Formats: sequence, C-alpha cells, structure tokens
Amino acid sequence: MAFSAAAEIFGFFRAWLADPLRVAAIVPSGRALSRAITAEISAATGPVIELGAGTGAFTRALIARGVPQESLALIEYGSEFSVKLHYRFPRARTLWMDAARLRHVELFGGEPAGAVVSGLPLLSMPPRKVIAILDGAFWHLRPDGAFYQFTYGPNCPVPRVLLDRLGLKAARIDHTLANLPPAAVYRIRRRAPRPSLVDAVPAPRLLDSSCAKEQPCG
Repeated sequence: MAFSAAAEIFGFFRAWLADPLRVAAIVPSGRALSRAITAEISAATGPVIELGAGTGAFTRALIARGVPQESLALIEYGSEFSVKLHYRFPRARTLWMDAARLRHVELFGGEPAGAVVSGLPLLSMPPRKVIAILDGAFWHLRPDGAFYQFTYGPNCPVPRVLLDRLGLKAARIDHTLANLPPAAVYRIRRRAPRPSLVDAVPAPRLLDSSCAKEQPCG
C-alpha cells in the first residue's frame, strides 16, 4: 500500500514537471482537502461531475460519501491519468477531454447533475477558458446544483467580474491547513433571479361596469 501511494505521488510529480500549468500541484490532493470539497455531497445529490480527476483522490472521497461509481463522470485531460482512472473506477464514465468542451458532451443520459467537483487550476487559466468551463458545468447542473472548487490562493479563484458575467455567486465554505499546500474550498451557485421591474408595478384596477364614468369605483 505504501509503495502504491509513493508510486502515485511520483507519477503525479512527473506529470507536474511535464506540464506545471495543467497539473498545478506537485502532489495529489490530501485526504483533508478531499473530505472538505466533498462534505456537502451524498448519494442523494445525484450524478456528480469531477473535473481534473487526476489520480482519483476526490473520486475516492465521493465514493466514500455514498456516490456510486455509475453516478460519476470523470473528466481528465491528461492521458496518463485517464487510463488509470478508467481501470481504478471501471463503472464510472471516464472522458479524456478538455473540460472547456464540457457543454458539447452528453452525460448521464441527459439527467442533470447535482454537483461538480473541480480539481482544475483555474488561477492559471485565461478568463475565456474559465468561462467555457463554468458555462459547460452549469449547462449540466440542475438549478439548485453546486460547483465546488478548491484553491491555494487567498481569494476565490473565479474573479468577481466573471461571476457577474455568468450570473453566479461564490462562498468560501471550508479550508484546511493539513493539505500540502494549505487550501480553501469555494461553493459556486447560480444567483437567484432578480424580480422583474414590470412585476413590481401594481396591476391596473379594472373598472366595474356598474360604476359611473365620472365616479371612482369603491
């Protein structure tokens, strides 16, 4: 078991050396972060999409939370990780693809997902790509679904201007010092629609036919 964990860390480190902007971290996410980012998810959540599944640290945490493999869609751009995910979680659907193209694939037979768990390094991505990822994720999410993202930075990895553009809101829900490096978890959801100004205007009163033209209706 210890050898397997060491091999996984070494493989992750090699992937980071090959493409540090894509992998972002030098080691897989730890158990504390895996528990934090999946804490609000259970079997009742429904289908779950995982972006940047990597070595499967969050995947294992999701399964431990009661999410069956059949309800998981694992999106991974790295071919070396995709192959391992396919063999480790054979009943989950593993897709070797760029998460920015998420809107163009069908998942779970058209059933909307209840949550998206992201291990993607959004801070290192251009705004256009972040928008494409979030747009695709929320395309698959049901109205009350949530997008969970972790970051090593001090603030939400999705800038306020992008959240406003997409009609989203973010809240920091947890942090862990036990991870290497320390990380925070954010929940991103759709904003409640603002009431229409037209709806706020009182409807005109209908005149009673029994009222005289020059007299107000009582």
